[in-house]
Amino acid sequence: MDFDLVVRNGTVVTASDIWESCDIGVKDGTIVAVGPRLPAAPGAQEIDAEGAFITPGGVDAHVHLSQFFEATVGVDIDHSIITNGIVPDPENFVGDTFDTGTRSAIAGGTTTVITFASQMKKDESIIPVIEDYHKLAKDQSYCDYAFHVIITNPTPQIVEDEFPRMVDEYGITSVKLYMTYKPLKLLDYQILDVMYSARKLGITTMVHAENADVIDWMTQHLEQKLMTHPYHHGTSRPPIVEAEATNRVICLAELMDTPILLVHISGGPATKHIRDAQTRLLPIYGETCPQYMFLLADSMRKGDFEGAKCICSPPIREDKSDQDAIWAGVKNGTFTIVSSDHSPSKFNHPNGKQRGLKDGNLPYGKFRLVPNGVPGVETRVPLLFSGGVLSGRISPQKFVEVTSTNPAKLYGLKKKGSIAPGFDADLVIWYSQTKFQPFKLTNEMLHHDVDYTPFEGIEFKNWPRYTIIRGKVVFSHGEVVGEMKYGQYIRREQSLLPGPRDIWLSEWRP
Repeated sequence: MDFDLVVRNGTVVTASDIWESCDIGVKDGTIVAVGPRLPAAPGAQEIDAEGAFITPGGVDAHVHLSQFFEATVGVDIDHSIITNGIVPDPENFVGDTFDTGTRSAIAGGTTTVITFASQMKKDESIIPVIEDYHKLAKDQSYCDYAFHVIITNPTPQIVEDEFPRMVDEYGITSVKLYMTYKPLKLLDYQILDVMYSARKLGITTMVHAENADVIDWMTQHLEQKLMTHPYHHGTSRPPIVEAEATNRVICLAELMDTPILLVHISGGPATKHIRDAQTRLLPIYGETCPQYMFLLADSMRKGDFEGAKCICSPPIREDKSDQDAIWAGVKNGTFTIVSSDHSPSKFNHPNGKQRGLKDGNLPYGKFRLVPNGVPGVETRVPLLFSGGVLSGRISPQKFVEVTSTNPAKLYGLKKKGSIAPGFDADLVIWYSQTKFQPFKLTNEMLHHDVDYTPFEGIEFKNWPRYTIIRGKVVFSHGEVVGEMKYGQYIRREQSLLPGPRDIWLSEWRP
C-alpha cells in the first residue's frame, strides 16, 4: 500500500493496549495500517519514533476561547457587534482567542478542542449564538475543533424547536448548564426542562455544580470580616458547596433518566457522590482537571496578589486528601475524562486578574472581583504524561483513556481518540526517555497569549516531540510548524457511552 506518512519504531499506546516496535501507516490523513515493519513507499514521509511512546492526539473537551463575557466576569455582550469574527476593542480582551489558544494546544499535544458558544440571558435564540461563534473560529484554528453550547435561557422555543436544529444542522450534541454565577445559573426547574429535551435528542448535558446561594452568603459575610484575600476564594466555596450541588443534579438526572457529565470536579465529597451514582449504574460521568491534581490552595496565598493567578471555580483545594481523592478517581474510573478547563485571564491587565484590586480600600483586593479561570490547554497532556505515567501514578493506557479516547467517545467524535485503521491520524510522538532532559516550566516556554502559568516551576520529564493532525506535522521539536487555517470544524454524533436506562422513580414517563 502507498502511504503518505509512516511513523516507525514506536511504542504505540491505546486505551487498552501497548505495542512495541510498531509502525503506523497514514494515507490521506487517516490511519490505514498499524503493525511491525510496514513497507516503505516511494516519496512517503517517514518519522523515526526511536522507540518512544506514540499516543493518540489529545482531545481537550473543556476549553474556553474567544469568550468575551467570561473575561469580564459575566458582563454580557451583544452578539450583533460581532462582524466576521471581529469584536470591537480586542485590546480589552484578556483571554485566549482561537488562534492563540489552538496554537498553544498543538504545542502540548492536543489535536482537538471542544469550546463553548455562550448564550446570554437576554438571548431568545441560540441559533445566532452558534452562527456568531462560527465566525469567530473560521480560519482561526491550528487544530480541529467542535462546540458545546452554554444554555442560560432555556425557553420552550429553544429546548423544543432549536435543540433539534442544533443537533441536525450544526452537529452539536452537548450543552453546558451552570448552577452558579448570576449571569449564567439555572433553577432546578429549568435544568429539568433541558434534561427532558436532551434525553429525547441524545444530547449530553454538562453541569457546573456549585451551590450559588451558599457562595453568595459566604462571600458577603467574608467581606464583612475583611476576609477578601485571594486565598479566601476557597474559603467561600468549601468542598460541601460542590458536593451538595453535585448530589442535587445527580438526583435530577436520575429523575429524568438522562446522562450527565459533572465538569471540573475538585474535591473528595463530590467525587464520592459520582462514584456512588456510578455504582448504582446511573449514566453519570465525571471530569476533573490538572489544577486539582497538581496544585493545592497554598497557591492562592502568594504575596503581591500573585495568589489571584490560581483563582478558579471550583477552587483548588486546601486538603491533600481532596487531591488524593481526585487521583484515585482518575485511576478507578470515576473520572471519565481529564480536561484543562482552559479559561485564562491575563494577570497584568486592568480587566484581567487585576480587577480584584479595583477596590483600593482593601489591602488584599477582593477575590469576588477576580475573573475565574486558569490557563492549561498546553500543559494538560504533558502534565498527565510526566506527572502521571512517568511517576507511576497511572498507566499509559489510563492516560490515553482520560485524555483522548473517552473524551472522543463521550462527545461523539467517532474518528478521534485512538490509533487504529479508520481513525484520523492524530498522533503525539514523545521523546525517548534516554534523550530527554527534564526541565522546570516557565511561562516563556508556552505558546498561549497569557502572562502566567499556574504550573510555573513544575518539573517535566517529557514533552511532545511531534504533534500530528490528520497526517500533517503541526508541532516539531518545540516549534509550531502548522498553519492557523488547518483546523477543521467537526460535526459530532451522539455519545458512544451508555445513556438512558429506561428505569423510573415513579409512574411518570417522558
